[in-house]
Amino acid sequence: MKDISRNLTMLCDFYELTMAGGYFRSGIGDRIAYFDLFYRDNPDGGGYAVVAGLEQIVDYIRNLHFTEEDIAFLRGKGCFDEPFLDYLRSFRFTGDMWAVPEGTFVFPGEPLITVRAPAIQAQFIETYLLMIVNHESLIATKAARITRAAKGRAVSEFGSRRAQGADAAILGARAFIGGCSSTACTLSDEVFGVPAGGTMAHSWVQMFDSELDAFRTYCEIYPHNATLLIDTYNVLDSGLPHAIAAFDEVLRPRGITSCAIRIDSGDITYLTQKIRARLDEAGWQTCKIVVSNSMDEYIIRELIRQGACIDAFGVGERLITAKSDPVFGGVYKLCAVEAPDGTIIPKIKISENVSKITTPHFKKVYRLRGRDTGKAEADLICLHDETVDDSQPLEIFDPQNTWKRKVLTDFTAEELLVPVFRGGELVYSLPTLPEIRAHFEAECDGMWEEVRRFTNPHNYYVDLSQKLWDIKQAMLNSRTH
Repeated sequence: MKDISRNLTMLCDFYELTMAGGYFRSGIGDRIAYFDLFYRDNPDGGGYAVVAGLEQIVDYIRNLHFTEEDIAFLRGKGCFDEPFLDYLRSFRFTGDMWAVPEGTFVFPGEPLITVRAPAIQAQFIETYLLMIVNHESLIATKAARITRAAKGRAVSEFGSRRAQGADAAILGARAFIGGCSSTACTLSDEVFGVPAGGTMAHSWVQMFDSELDAFRTYCEIYPHNATLLIDTYNVLDSGLPHAIAAFDEVLRPRGITSCAIRIDSGDITYLTQKIRARLDEAGWQTCKIVVSNSMDEYIIRELIRQGACIDAFGVGERLITAKSDPVFGGVYKLCAVEAPDGTIIPKIKISENVSKITTPHFKKVYRLRGRDTGKAEADLICLHDETVDDSQPLEIFDPQNTWKRKVLTDFTAEELLVPVFRGGELVYSLPTLPEIRAHFEAECDGMWEEVRRFTNPHNYYVDLSQKLWDIKQAMLNSRTH
């Protein structure tokens, strides 16, 4: 993999530096703190999200360091003393981190990442962790929705030119994790191995004296990758007849039957039905039809419902920007600190807005699956030292409406958070992108259809163990914080 690692240490909110300086001067900079990264609402009113971005976080943490230029800049701000600036010269991450593997289906309120580290370090990495998880999880989730709507048809990510900058385009193409088959972004292929593909734009056709010359020339140069864009002038009267002629003249004599046409405008359902009939009549039953033009999951679903004859979709701006709901909303909150004797002291954030009340303590998350179906029934957030025995019945309950209870008897319990760093050292073997994609596909199979539907999805339960619920309620009742 091509190395594009950069020192992004200074990519932080300034308050992370002022707090770090304050922790240092107050003598609590080395106090062990626990932070959870989680989100509050599913994008697009859906039933789930797909977590992504861990690979970039690992690269960031392994490269954390302040240069002399960084320190000189901070000195010039006039608010940091020399002992603190000297401390930054040897700054590195020495803590522990647990994370949910990329490609996993996740739900509001449960920790996606938990950090245990000296307070300065744990606080300092907040911005980058949120930036990466928020962006990549948002795009991966959108990709999952779009590829679900496509019902097995290939979806290519076409969004680089509409992305908010280079990083958004390159990292957004990792939406491959959420089910896309390819990308138009060449650098994402070079860096991550996301298959890049593409053929022509309208300008190719316009550069030639005739549309037929343009198509014939392209087929001669790229006979095994002949996808012709047929809507430069007129799809049915010009583009399609010329495409068929080029295929007949160039490909058929060579025994090549694999080819495609693409349209990027017009009445997609009507045009693709007419195109399919004429291609079949001309003996090009193997020619695939690709469509693009501001696609999203709702348009794709409606096109298929209408009987459009489509083999693959190119999806651009509405995927790469998650246009319909462009903010993931992940947050990073303190949930505990350690006393000098190692005792873990839970911390809670209380708010009049119930959704902003945090769940205290150092925690773990179990996914509970029906042993007979393999489908996920609920997630259970527990204290870090609790163990779920899946050989025994387990009663779970809704944390808000505690009278809603269910006893699971034939189930498996799987921990979602896996160790990533211990003592600042990487202990997690980063999977390849195809491995993450395979994990995502297994996750899809392990979720009920009701959770994945677009309209009124089933409310997947994320419950608290009795011990954790009791601690949270005691802290709320005593207003301890």
